[in-house]
Amino acid sequence: MAQSPITSPPRFDAPADGHLTWAMKSAYMRDGFLVLEDFVEAAVCARLITQAQRMAAAADLSKVATIFSTTTVRHAADQYFAGSGDKIRFFFEEGAFDADGRLNRPQELALNKIGHALHDLDPDFSNFSRDPRLARLAGDAGVREPLLLQSMYIFKQPGIGGEVVCHTDSTYLYTEPMSCIGLWFALEDATLENGCMWALAGRHRERLRSRFLRKADGSLGYEVYDPTPLAAEGAVPLEAKRGTLILLHGQLPHLSGRNRSSRSRHAYTLHVIDGACRYLPDNWLQRAPNLPLRGF
Repeated sequence: MAQSPITSPPRFDAPADGHLTWAMKSAYMRDGFLVLEDFVEAAVCARLITQAQRMAAAADLSKVATIFSTTTVRHAADQYFAGSGDKIRFFFEEGAFDADGRLNRPQELALNKIGHALHDLDPDFSNFSRDPRLARLAGDAGVREPLLLQSMYIFKQPGIGGEVVCHTDSTYLYTEPMSCIGLWFALEDATLENGCMWALAGRHRERLRSRFLRKADGSLGYEVYDPTPLAAEGAVPLEAKRGTLILLHGQLPHLSGRNRSSRSRHAYTLHVIDGACRYLPDNWLQRAPNLPLRGF
């Protein structure tokens, strides 16, 4: 993977009240991302990890075999995935099955992620996601009427943690005008060895190349505006120690590599949109009327 001219992305101590300083806003506007260290206390990280592992171990997944992969996108044809916008559902890693299709490890060590409504349906993740500091941060990032749209617990399992190809969040969570931001929390150290995130600094100014949406026939797929691939050349690694929050502009291309190390890379991601913008009815992620979007 080609290195970026930015060899060491700017890092800031997390603001105590959540409000971004002028320097933080300037870095975010220039780069499309912002690295805030020590935003989450170690004990809180541990509590979320314990809760996710408890959920993963207790879930009855005997009839679930949805593999989440950004390289094959097989999950797009699966109704279990398509209907997960207002539920808590579990998605496996591709490397967690043997040649006969059987799990080759305990299911809590076989999952790629849990999504996509943890922030509304699980008390621990709801309390974490509605930290008043996050409301202030989102406001300073330009979100006038923040709505919590999607949450994911990402395991990045040791040895089998899958690659996340270069993408933008607005491709999947689209509003008019575009307003999506991502809040990515490192619950464990994210390093080059265990699959940290990489970002293409400054590329959030480019136009959207595709959308992942619900087509007229009800299937999920991409509507492509520019077939030129989002190449990863020039990406900068965003290594993050436990407790770091990375703010991501919705149009910023970012990616992460495989985890072939012996250490997991647990993270929690929350996506926020602006309620003042229009969330299109053909977006892939939809909510039932009895679970409307809420803010912080």
